[in-house]
Amino acid sequence: MIKIKESVEFVKSKLGGREPVVLGILGSGIGFLGDMVEDAVYINYDEIPNFAKSTAIGHKGRFVCGTLAGKCVLLMQGRVHYYEGYSMDQVTFPVYVAAGLGIKNMIVTNAAGGINTDFSVGDIMLICDHIKLMGESPLRGENKDTFGVRFPDMSCAYDRDLCDLARKVASDLNITLREGVYFYALGPQYETPAEIRAMRILGADVVGMSTAPEVIAANHAGMRVLGFALVSNMASGILDKPLCGEEVIKAGAAEKEKFSALFIKCIEGFEV
Repeated sequence: MIKIKESVEFVKSKLGGREPVVLGILGSGIGFLGDMVEDAVYINYDEIPNFAKSTAIGHKGRFVCGTLAGKCVLLMQGRVHYYEGYSMDQVTFPVYVAAGLGIKNMIVTNAAGGINTDFSVGDIMLICDHIKLMGESPLRGENKDTFGVRFPDMSCAYDRDLCDLARKVASDLNITLREGVYFYALGPQYETPAEIRAMRILGADVVGMSTAPEVIAANHAGMRVLGFALVSNMASGILDKPLCGEEVIKAGAAEKEKFSALFIKCIEGFEV
């Protein structure tokens, strides 16, 4: 808790009185949203006490705070992952810092592999639920009583009202919005075809290496969560081709206009 307070105070000192109401976590290939913020202040993670450094491809590793869609936002241009060698505490630390700043809403995004064979590269999926069967919980250890209860409910991890908002926004923008379940995998290796088949049997529609730990922490801290997955590639075994990290970045760039419109209009519709 002391480390979180130190980081909160440092970030506050850099915001110049700004009071963000939405935390946005920008996944691989989606960092361009941070460049759309007006009157922006940038805070590199390596400046912030107790923060981990982002090493993933295409992740700038900084907070961007300013105005987007008429609201004060705090965007993460890059996150840290468990596969980078960090603990779950480190992976979810920025979420608790955001909660310590008083932020009550979070939009989490990611690039994911498509498991559902009805999906195509470039599709955007509204995350309605997730499956996390591997790795420790980010809530393991002494409970952060200031933020939430020991055993938080996860039956509505992705806020139903915010999901309804996303559906309406997508309809208004004439964007096809897929819906489904995100499967959290530890990485950094991509999954085998057999693992993908197992995930499909379990009910997963996409797979990725982030998001679930942050969503668990956000729910623990009482934040409302909206989640989007950009299908950046079809998962292992679906197409007869190898997978690589570069195609994730390319997919984000290709869908920049569509993803930006959806993200920004959802923020505009937030009641804060």
